[in-house]
Amino acid sequence: MSGRARLALCAAVATLCAAGALLPLVEPISWLMQAAVLLALLTGVGAAARRVPLAGPLVIGVQLLAGVLLMTLLFTPGEAILGLLPGPDALAEFGRLVQTGVRDVGRYAIPAPVTPGIRLLLIAGVLVIGLIVDALAVTYRSAAPAGLPLLALYSVAAGLSQGGAGWLRFLIAAAGYLLLLLAEGRDRLSQWGRVFGGGADTSRPDRGQAFAALGGPVLAPVRTGRRIGALVLGIALVVPALLPSLGGGLFGTGGSGAGPGGGGGTISAVNPLVSLQDSLNQPEDKEVLNYRTTAADTRGLYLRIVALDQFDGTTWKPSERTVTDVPEQLPQPTGLNAAVDLDRVNTSISTAEWYAQNWLPLPYPATKVDISGRWRFEPQGRTLVGDRGQNTHGLQYQVESLQVRPTSRQLAAAPAPPADLLREYTKVPRSLPPVVGSTARQVTRGAPTAYARAVKLQDWFALNGGFSYNTQVRAGSGSEAIARFLRQKEGFCVHFSFSMAAMARTLGIPARVAVGFTPGTKQPDGTTSVGLKDAHAWPELYFQGIGWTRFEPTPSRGSVPDYAYPDTPDTPAPGSPDPAPARSAAPSAGPSADPTCGPGERRSGSGPACVPLPAEAGTRPPDGGSSPWPAVATALAALLALLLPAGPMLWRLRIRSGRLAGPHDDPTAATLAAWRELLDTAWDFGILPDESLTPRKAAERIIHIGDLPPEPAGAARSVAAAVEQVLYAPHPQPVPGLAPDVQQVRAGLWTGASRGLRLRAQLAPRSAVRLRWAWSARWSALLLRCRTSRPVATARRTLAALRPGPWRA
Repeated sequence: MSGRARLALCAAVATLCAAGALLPLVEPISWLMQAAVLLALLTGVGAAARRVPLAGPLVIGVQLLAGVLLMTLLFTPGEAILGLLPGPDALAEFGRLVQTGVRDVGRYAIPAPVTPGIRLLLIAGVLVIGLIVDALAVTYRSAAPAGLPLLALYSVAAGLSQGGAGWLRFLIAAAGYLLLLLAEGRDRLSQWGRVFGGGADTSRPDRGQAFAALGGPVLAPVRTGRRIGALVLGIALVVPALLPSLGGGLFGTGGSGAGPGGGGGTISAVNPLVSLQDSLNQPEDKEVLNYRTTAADTRGLYLRIVALDQFDGTTWKPSERTVTDVPEQLPQPTGLNAAVDLDRVNTSISTAEWYAQNWLPLPYPATKVDISGRWRFEPQGRTLVGDRGQNTHGLQYQVESLQVRPTSRQLAAAPAPPADLLREYTKVPRSLPPVVGSTARQVTRGAPTAYARAVKLQDWFALNGGFSYNTQVRAGSGSEAIARFLRQKEGFCVHFSFSMAAMARTLGIPARVAVGFTPGTKQPDGTTSVGLKDAHAWPELYFQGIGWTRFEPTPSRGSVPDYAYPDTPDTPAPGSPDPAPARSAAPSAGPSADPTCGPGERRSGSGPACVPLPAEAGTRPPDGGSSPWPAVATALAALLALLLPAGPMLWRLRIRSGRLAGPHDDPTAATLAAWRELLDTAWDFGILPDESLTPRKAAERIIHIGDLPPEPAGAARSVAAAVEQVLYAPHPQPVPGLAPDVQQVRAGLWTGASRGLRLRAQLAPRSAVRLRWAWSARWSALLLRCRTSRPVATARRTLAALRPGPWRA
């Protein structure tokens, strides 16, 4: 192996050693294997480009182009041109994956699942670092500065890992860098000859004197490399120690208490809404958690994560609250009195291994939580939050909770809430557009109580306000977001819950927003499964004597609680909702589908509908340029990349023209060639050939499956009759001029085919498989010829050796 090839290999190994520090951040580690394969290919492309040889910038350009093609092949083959070239759709998909990855790193706690977005960021980061290291250490033969990108990669991993990256991973990263330095030192010294050795060469004193004249002993370059390595490794050790260890999300702060003991401390939580829309738009409804409960009716068993009670006019977020140790028995829910009917429910919950969240999903209101780990209790929101990196990854815990069943009469008769609670939870910023309050007053005109106004708001959003449910609408931010939603009347649960809570506050009703999961879907084994698409947000309004009460303004989501339908004549609800179909029945016994329904419908447990998948928009790819010689090479490579997939199409065009031209001197061969072309044309349009059928039956099959009009059908029958005349007649009379009939059949098949089938028949014809068969037959014949020629050649050599030469005479 040459010195430069050895250096390229060590550069790739050093990059992978530093990338190993990222392993604690995500699970599973399969992404690193993919990154290693791509990095090996990128290194090979660089080695080949340097052997051409190309100038340093051109080598980097070729590697960069190869990296883009490899990433396109791995992440966006369906949107790329010919599965390899990044077109507008592929670039748009890359942009979407990057945005999703940036959101995911803030949404998951460590270790995060390897979502497509996170996987793209990880692999792209490793390839970029590997390209920089290869350029510095191999292309420009300067390995010492290559430690800086390696240091950056390691420092990011060490800063984000809880407790640092660990000594083992540090030693692995350090060993990779030292290996790179030693490889460079060996490569440099080898250019001067074999000078590695501890003492002077007594047989050649002039060699030692020559190196001494260069400014030092023989091993000075090695010592210099060691000093540089020690300096860089020292920086790598100090920098992560100066960086804070980030919990919660990969780039977000998680909740932390004041310490492991004591009852004080505060929590500053990350807004969980950054992940809610992503969860609803996931193509796969992965299971988040699974539970078994003693509740007879699980329609109201929402699993609440956190309450967003601070509204600044721009968004809702959790307040900074004091947290305590989790008590043995949680305190009595605020505002709940003994006159309200309730049931005590026990629920056993298991979370998925990939699900990592700071907040613990709990039925509301929980009265007791039996869980292990570092969890803290926030009394105002009655939530449990992880401390010092604790999250919901693969948990099992027991919860006792209350199912509160107030009546509409009790809610309507609720007295005014305490002054301090009313003041805190009815705060509305001055930046809130006036249309929010005016619309709330207009919708609730004539409602005599706070409860009646709440029901009117809910029904206006969910039933008779003309709103539709759409998870593709952006959540939005800014003071105009709610006003824009009220005007456009399209959004998902975040829009509905935010808007109803804000409007309730303008009417003097204490309100906040809860985030969590709807009850999920009952499974055949008696458990209930909660998936990503059960993620939800809903408003909670406060009524004295009942406490914080859930409402459901989002159409087609969740279930409307029973108390939202008034049972007294003095507080009628607007409209005439049908209680039976409007409420969610008990969860279905079948597996969960997408939990949303169409606009204007309300989900029932027995009939969930589906939400359409998002449509992507693309942008035009950027154009690149370079000097003439690499431009020619790039053009040739691009032409080759285009011609290789176009090979079947070009072969098919040539075969078609040859068959339809036909041998003029042999009418029988021309007829059979036209028939073969007819069968292959039908094959291209999805009608597989059946060699067991007679020509007439084969033509009728093509006519039937291809749904040919009368004229193309007659042309197909004419070709079949000509073939039968040639094959079976006692005195064959070949019919000339069958090419127009074959073309007419092809035109009929083209007219009746879908657009996708036309493209497939044109660009990737199925009958082109004959080309592979032909090459396979030729290869087999060549191998057979080689095998049979070897014994003959061996026998000839043996006879020649036995024949006496002239020297023997």
